[in-house]
Amino acid sequence: MRRSCVLRDSGPQKENFEIFGGQFQSDYKEPCPQCAAVNWGITDEGRFYCKACHNVIEKTQDVISDEFAHNTKIQSISRGLKRKRGLDKGWQWYVCEGFQFILLKQAEALLTLGICSRLKDEVLCNFWRRYLQKSKQAYSKTLAHTRSRECAISENSSNGSEWPTDLEDLILDAPSSFSETEEFNFAAHSRSISSDTDASDTTSVRSGSLDGMSYLRPGQKGELLMSMPMTLAFCYMALLWMREPVTLVDLLRFVAGGHVPYLHVFDQFPEEMKLFGPDIRIFQVQSLPSYNGVFEKTHALAAFLDLTCFPPITEKCFLHPNILCIKYLMEANLPDELHNWTARVVKKTELGDVAFLRFDPIAKKRMVRYEVQAAALIVVVLKLLFLLDDRYEWLLSSFVGKRNKKNKEDTPWFDFRKWYKVMKSALDEAQKKVEEERARYPWKSEMPLFYSKENKWVVCKRKQMLVSLQQQFGKLVGSLQAVKKQNPSSFQFNWDEENTDMNCFLGHSLEGVMQEKGKSFTTVNPRYWLGTVKLCKKNGCCRHWRQNMKI
Repeated sequence: MRRSCVLRDSGPQKENFEIFGGQFQSDYKEPCPQCAAVNWGITDEGRFYCKACHNVIEKTQDVISDEFAHNTKIQSISRGLKRKRGLDKGWQWYVCEGFQFILLKQAEALLTLGICSRLKDEVLCNFWRRYLQKSKQAYSKTLAHTRSRECAISENSSNGSEWPTDLEDLILDAPSSFSETEEFNFAAHSRSISSDTDASDTTSVRSGSLDGMSYLRPGQKGELLMSMPMTLAFCYMALLWMREPVTLVDLLRFVAGGHVPYLHVFDQFPEEMKLFGPDIRIFQVQSLPSYNGVFEKTHALAAFLDLTCFPPITEKCFLHPNILCIKYLMEANLPDELHNWTARVVKKTELGDVAFLRFDPIAKKRMVRYEVQAAALIVVVLKLLFLLDDRYEWLLSSFVGKRNKKNKEDTPWFDFRKWYKVMKSALDEAQKKVEEERARYPWKSEMPLFYSKENKWVVCKRKQMLVSLQQQFGKLVGSLQAVKKQNPSSFQFNWDEENTDMNCFLGHSLEGVMQEKGKSFTTVNPRYWLGTVKLCKKNGCCRHWRQNMKI
């Protein structure tokens, strides 16, 4: 059990803490299970406590000497402080400040991954300020910190001038960086809110934050409340605005790998920000976010902020389908020649137009799922070349396999069956590794969390027992070397030609599925199979579909 107390004595009086039963406590040399220090003292109950971290253990002192000096001044750790210090209650903070701290940590993590430094202070910080203004949590004349009762506005914040409504004017008056905004908000709230108000004390008992109770209630119409998946929506929206080479799939993969803080990020909160009661339901998550969930929240967030049209995505941008197709062709270990066909499909379907790829929240235009679009283009090209009807591609693979055996010196033709077996084995192995990592993932936080004041000591006691059992099992099993976290990469597979364990198909030829027709090459497969859907051939149209027709 950890006691929240501070030893105020120093100098010669410090030795009095070590006297109990007539002898000095220098015979117990076991390290502290909490901090591994060997610096023990005795409480008034006769138990050992660590003077470094104030951790009380179950071991008690055996009294050896019966002689006891009654006039000796003995000071010891009491069972509890009669008057709590102001630091024990912590800061009076709002939920939005907790999310602001999380956004700051996520932005710093993205910077360590190589993202441009402008993303934190120039893009993400301005999006956050605009959200605070739109939701009337800051930068507004009428603040809405609590939704169950009206908050009184101090006289200093409403004397004469109104808050600016334009984002550009808002940025000029605000701090210049995300870190300064965080420090400014924490300092402002700690000074402006009086510690003598009964309402604040009541709220602090039920929740660590001032508006934790009201935050879980149904929001007002048109209100977009913050949540943990919403923090990733802010990050993805900032990445999309900067046109960084990070897709939403990559961002979620970095979150799952622990490179971007998401799970248990509240463990990094300052010690003065106490997490209690309803705050746990707000900041604690028990699962990884889904792609569709973060995508929909990003679209709703951009509409809520009334953002202008995002920067255009040209052919030189990473999110353009031509560049994304190159990445996914390399990831899928497919021949390089397929990129020529994906580029032709992009040009034919006009999926690479700037007007189509550009996101415009004011026009209520839907966002493009860039990685899904690129993967779909590759599937369409594979169907154009190999039909993929579970018959044609296997017959073609038999023909290509015989040809490659006869002509081993020439450039090998792409064998669909061989590629399928290699990819199936690699995907199964990768999926098994992901499941093993997911099973070993510590879903519970290291910091003990409790919803009420009554079960606080029960939770702390259980946490102490759990830590003790883990240490005992660790001694039995032996010290295991911690697995070093690998640096994240945009590619999950390494199809190196020098690697003998895996077959690389990047340099294979598509001659087996191509035929020369005039001055150009066309596919051997004349059809495009899609179940009951067929291309419309009327007047040379190849962009419309005719339903319910047999192939």
